[in-house]
Amino acid sequence: MNCDYFDAGICRSCTLLETPYAVQLAQKQEEARSLLSPFGEVQWLQPLASNEESFRNKAKIVVGGSADQPTLGIIDRAGRGVDLRRCNLYDPAITAALPVLDELIRAASLTPYNIPKRKGELKNILVTVSANGELMIRFVLRSKKLIVPIRSRLHWLYERLPNLAVVSVNLLREHVALVEGPEEIILSERTTLPMQVNDLTLHLRPQSFFQTNTEIAAGLYRQGQEWVRQASPASLWDLYCGVGGFALHAAQVLPASSEVTGIELSSEAIESARRAVAEYRLANLEFLAGDATEFALQQATVPKMVVVNPPRRGIGHELATWIEESGIETFIYSSCNAKSLAKDLESMPSLKPVKARLVDMFPHTTHYETIVLLQRS
Repeated sequence: MNCDYFDAGICRSCTLLETPYAVQLAQKQEEARSLLSPFGEVQWLQPLASNEESFRNKAKIVVGGSADQPTLGIIDRAGRGVDLRRCNLYDPAITAALPVLDELIRAASLTPYNIPKRKGELKNILVTVSANGELMIRFVLRSKKLIVPIRSRLHWLYERLPNLAVVSVNLLREHVALVEGPEEIILSERTTLPMQVNDLTLHLRPQSFFQTNTEIAAGLYRQGQEWVRQASPASLWDLYCGVGGFALHAAQVLPASSEVTGIELSSEAIESARRAVAEYRLANLEFLAGDATEFALQQATVPKMVVVNPPRRGIGHELATWIEESGIETFIYSSCNAKSLAKDLESMPSLKPVKARLVDMFPHTTHYETIVLLQRS
């Protein structure tokens, strides 16, 4: 992939861009294989490769410059805005929306937040696109001051972006290096963005997590679904379930008598997952909001199978120890950090990885996902 920003030294986020993609995959596979090698003989499946460009379904845009000359991209070390609106990683629908957002900033005088001076209001704009091209746009603000000018131009925004589904304002009041804050104000009539994945539609609310690469996420879920189908457990927990990707795919291939439970800390994500359950009338699937570790430790019975998809830090020693002592025979671990995965496996010596697959969610970087099937020895 060619990138003018990279060649000019403006953005180096794609650290492996100069490495041929086949070599990137081989290097990631070798690292994952090395990290899992102490835990036994693993059958490595063919890596799931991504498109090299236009694969990002979400743009986390830092707004810099001024209201009459905004930059949409990143901030350099001096706190100045660097415009990256033509980034080749973005889905074309995102790229097409950025000039409209530029025009909105100028017309509504949405003053960008100046990090060194700690002045201004508009910090970030988060744009997410679904597989059918619908958009969710979130304006991350310092305060509520700009809500009125944004709301007053919603009709104009919908005219310019007819594929726009959800618009919201997120409040990040503190001067901190975060993308978004805890408060969300939805301005549109619609509250969720339908995300088409395989033959399912998941529902994404503004503060719900969803993988950055829709096509690769679909492959990840298919792999987990196939392993669930082969095991055919009578009961399954999907811990750190997000909007329900693994649990919904599992429920599709399990008998109606099987019990599937999804656990996620975000109540927003759980609300989204429950909407999908209602739409597909899945009587054997339940979603609950709560901490995955606390939930597991509080249950009187254990399931036949567990799926986990934790954040980069992994599941941690406490949950890993509970799984080790639970007697669960089959376990699927979907990891975005193979190093924390390896650390968690140290706490589960009775569960041996038997199959694994590299899933390249993040081309041109050192990051990748690994999905592993473990069975009790």
